[in-house]
Amino acid sequence: MSQYIFDNQTNFYKGKVRDVYSIGNDILVMVASNRISAFDVILPAPIPFKGQVLNQIAAYMLNATKDICPNWLVSSPAPNVSIGKRCEPFKIEMVVRGNLTGHAWRTYSTGKRILCGVTMPDGLKENDYFPTPIITPSTKASEGHDEDISKEEIIAQGLASAEDWKILEKYALQLFERGKAIAAEQGLILVDTKYEFGKIGNDIYLMDEIHTPDSSRYFYADGFEERQASGERQKQLSKEFVREWLIENNFMGKEGQKVPYMSDEWIATISSRYIELYEKVIGKKFIPEVWNDEEIYNGVLKALSTL
Repeated sequence: MSQYIFDNQTNFYKGKVRDVYSIGNDILVMVASNRISAFDVILPAPIPFKGQVLNQIAAYMLNATKDICPNWLVSSPAPNVSIGKRCEPFKIEMVVRGNLTGHAWRTYSTGKRILCGVTMPDGLKENDYFPTPIITPSTKASEGHDEDISKEEIIAQGLASAEDWKILEKYALQLFERGKAIAAEQGLILVDTKYEFGKIGNDIYLMDEIHTPDSSRYFYADGFEERQASGERQKQLSKEFVREWLIENNFMGKEGQKVPYMSDEWIATISSRYIELYEKVIGKKFIPEVWNDEEIYNGVLKALSTL
């Protein structure tokens, strides 16, 4: 995918999976690429239609939650592009967990019961529900690994004021409940997710993508309780299967480790899993759209001209 140049462009940032263009001081153009990352490393092969899947799920979810809090999205002029308001970001991610899964379970299984300053109750099995959803924030690293951090540390380090934290906490939990309700309508359980927020003036806005397979984990609701009772693995829709494949192939992003070879068959499998999540979460058939660079560029130009 080409790097574009727009009138009044003031900055360009190439992230792990997205390219972000700053237009003037208050507009962002965010291009969701087909790059895929895990353990904070960009994997060597792009995943067909991943950018479209993420962009369109995020747009759907942002529109479905805009009554809870304001968000950055203005329009989506191409399958993998969103245009929105530039916010001054909080340098933290609000990770909300409804179940004991993933990083939380890996921490719990070592015997630890405190994660990001939050106490997890004894007696839980992997994938069990927490009594109530918990927030386990992480720092938002520009490079390298994100790090766990507590509410108290966030406030002490000035990453958010105590007043702003109360709003961030309220928004994150309300968004998670809405996400769970949307998922339940499609026979899914929203297990955990992350939200990013920023400010425009004194107002807090929801930024970035939400409830996508890159930012969230879903279980199939049908048979969940039976699988928990029998100790079976839960059937899930998320990027966790990519992380599990990497772990099985001795890669966790640590120094000296080599990313395993990704076959064409495995790449196609990842793509189909992303499309499956789109169709499950949105409840509609995924329609692949292949736009060339010129079509994307012209679509963005047209949308910018209306702002």
